[in-house]
Parts: sequence; C-alpha cells; structure tokens
Amino acid sequence: MSANLIEIGSIQLEGAECDDLFESPRWAQCYDEYAGFGTTSQTRQNVQQTEYAFEMACSNIRYGEGVTQEVGMDFKNLGLKNVCVITDKNLRSHTSVQVSLQSLDQSGVKFQVFDNVRVEPTDTSFKEAISFAMSSDFDGFLAVGGGSVIDTCKAANLYASNPSADFLDYVNAPVGKGKPVTHQVKPLIAVATTAGTGSETTGVAIFDHEPLKAKTGIASRALKPVLGIVDPLHTLTVPERVTCYTGFDSLCHALEAFTAVPYYQREPRPENPILRPAYQGSNPISDIWTRHTMKLCKDYLKRAVYGADDLEAKAAMHQASCFAGIGFGNAGVHLCHGMSYPISGLLKWLGKTYTSEGYPNDHPIVPHGLSVVISAPAVFEYTAPACPARHLEAAELLGADISNVKEADAGKLLADTLRWYMCDLGIPDGISVFGYTKDDIPALVKGTLPQHRVIKLSPRPVDEESLTQMFENTLNVY
Repeated sequence: MSANLIEIGSIQLEGAECDDLFESPRWAQCYDEYAGFGTTSQTRQNVQQTEYAFEMACSNIRYGEGVTQEVGMDFKNLGLKNVCVITDKNLRSHTSVQVSLQSLDQSGVKFQVFDNVRVEPTDTSFKEAISFAMSSDFDGFLAVGGGSVIDTCKAANLYASNPSADFLDYVNAPVGKGKPVTHQVKPLIAVATTAGTGSETTGVAIFDHEPLKAKTGIASRALKPVLGIVDPLHTLTVPERVTCYTGFDSLCHALEAFTAVPYYQREPRPENPILRPAYQGSNPISDIWTRHTMKLCKDYLKRAVYGADDLEAKAAMHQASCFAGIGFGNAGVHLCHGMSYPISGLLKWLGKTYTSEGYPNDHPIVPHGLSVVISAPAVFEYTAPACPARHLEAAELLGADISNVKEADAGKLLADTLRWYMCDLGIPDGISVFGYTKDDIPALVKGTLPQHRVIKLSPRPVDEESLTQMFENTLNVY
C-alpha cells in the first residue's frame, strides 16, 4: 500500500484525503464501516449491533506482608471520620480484624462493627447488613474477610447510599431490574483474607435469592472498592479446605474468562457507555491476567493447600486470586459459575444436608469454589469445540503436554487435566456426594437458565438439553 493510500474496510482514501484524515468528508463513512455501524446513521439506529469495545476497571491494589496496618491511615487520608466495618463472626477475633480496628483507632477514625455476615450470603443477610449501614451516618466502609464479607459490604454501601431504592432495582436481570448505578456510593476499602474470590478487585456482589432458590448478583463498576488490600499473612491461618476451594475458584475464574465469548461477538452493543456490562467477554487485556493466573495455579496451588506454613505458595495464590479478579472482573465467567449457583443455592431447598470441613456447619453448604469446580470437566469438554485453540492453551498453561494433541481432543485433554488437579487435591467425586441425584437435575437446570449475565458468555450456546447433559456428567467426576 502506498503512503498516500489508506484502506478502511472496503473504502479507500487517497492523496489529500490521507493528509488530514479526520477532516475528510468521507471519514464518517469510513468510521461507520470500520466500527461496524454500517454505512449510514440510519443503519446504526435500525440494526442491533454487536459490541465493538471493552473497558477495563478494577480497584487500586496494595500488596505486601503486613499492609493491613495501614488501613486506618487510608481512611484518614480520605478525610473519613465514621466507618462501617463489615466482617463475620468467625473472623471477629482474627488478627486481620484486630489489626484493622487497631489501625482505625490509632488514626482517630470512629467505627462500628457489623459481624453477622453469612457465609454464602442471601438476600435476607444482605438486607440485614444494609439496615445496619443505614443506622448511622457512615462516610466510608471497610470489609475484612473473604468474598462473602466483601460482597455483603458492597451491597450495604450501594443501598445505604440510595435508601429510596428497591432491593431488586440493581439485581441482575431477569431476576431483578438490572438498573445502572448512577448515584455516588461511599468509599469502600476491602481487606481480602482468602485467596480465591478476587472480590477486592471487582464490582460484583453475589448472593442467594431465596424466593427463586438460586444465586444471582449485582454487577456494576460503581461497587468496586477504592482500594483492595492484599496481605498474604492472613492466608497462613486459613483452613486447608478453604485454601483448596478458594484456590479452585481462582483457577475457574481464569479458565472461564479466558474461554468466554470474545468481547466483539457480544450483543447488543449498549446505547450508552454506562450500560456496558462489567462482564464483557474475553479481551486482550484480561487475557494477560488470566494466563498468568493459570501459571501461578500450576506452580503453587497444591503447595498452598498442603503447606500450612508455605508463605511463598500462599502469597503466590493470593496474587493469583487478585490477578484472576482483574481478568474475570472485566471479561466475565460463564458456565461453571452459572451452574454453581443452583448447586449451592438449592441444597437446603431440596433437603440436602452436605457441609464441608472448615466452613460453618449450622446450615447445609457447598462452598462456592467447590460448587464452581465440580462441573469444570463437563463444562470445558462441552465448550471446547467453540474455541479449541484456547482450550489447548489453557491445558498447556496448567502443565499438560499438547504437542501431539488434535484440536478435536482439546476438551477431553483440558477436562482430564482438571480431573487430575481435582483428584490430587481431594475434590469430592461429583454432585452426587452433595446428595444430588438424576431426579434433581431438572431443578438444577431450571436454576441455571436465568443466569443470563454469565451463561450468555459461554463460547458455545447452551439450552435445557445441553445443561441437562452437563449436570448428568457432573453427578460423578472421576
């Protein structure tokens, strides 16, 4: 192509038009075609368009051993004087909370503590925290805990900042109204005590919606913390099973975000940038974070689970959690998470009694990371035909030899690689261990189908029949 010829789509600009491209009367036509709008303004208005852009947003992150002691100074530097501290009863006497409260005291910042967060929160437990947040004139929020705590704090901040809102206003459609957050929320700082959810980086809050007996969530960039504090010292006291399941949550965050439908294939394109969802599909920037997460999981997940005092491995997995959060917080997750919501949400409603070591035993519970990874072999064997090269690359990043593997076998290889990790780290043999049977599968499918926010990011479309098959393949994993 000559220096004085520019091709944009099917349109060519020549000579003087190239010298001052943006002043060319044909530039608008070129832009329309290049960006996918078509060739006329009328086309933009009349045809539903696929996405053409993605946005990257995440919290500021501070990482380091002992950085929790700085949190009081952070609130003071922000000019905040009355902070709502949210945690759970299991952590109330933990070093992470004690150091945080001492830091607030030393900086002269007033605070009140809400410690009744429910592990795997519900709309009821969210509302209790929201009520507490509305009880005083808080000008900032501090979450100290894992994903359940941080998500609860996000919801408390969101609704306390707009007391007139109905609870379903911001809940993801079709369960709720999915309204964009247009009001100003208060500054929220999150001290992450587990290495899994990445909630300190994202604008997502997940909960059990009890009327539908399934999980859903709230997703908006407005919810993300102004600062996520990642202090690996806290991971040294996390129980082994919690380390295991949260680690697998990080791994699945990375795998799902990496294999999600590309951002430029998602539709419809939003009419206004404020409507662009947090979960946008795989994209070149998220790919960087998710690839590195998988490498860290390969090298450090097993060491972190079985090495109680292995600070190097636990610190690496804390980084992996954060990296995965940045990746999936912008690309999104898909079927493993979509299927996990009814797996954990229906447990009580279907009369199952499963509990897990290291977690509260006062109610049936499938820990989030466990409910996510349990379907992963079935999911990735199903999705692989849509993007086999990505599935092969993921398997290789996790340590598999792909040198003689055909693309047609990508799903099986990745599934077998995941089974190896799961077996090696003591993951139960399928949802049958939780008490589910083939008779429960229709309810599990029904609980998955409304999860549009995530299942529509699957690279391969799903329906009732395909979900039924994946759940059947998840009754037993090995």
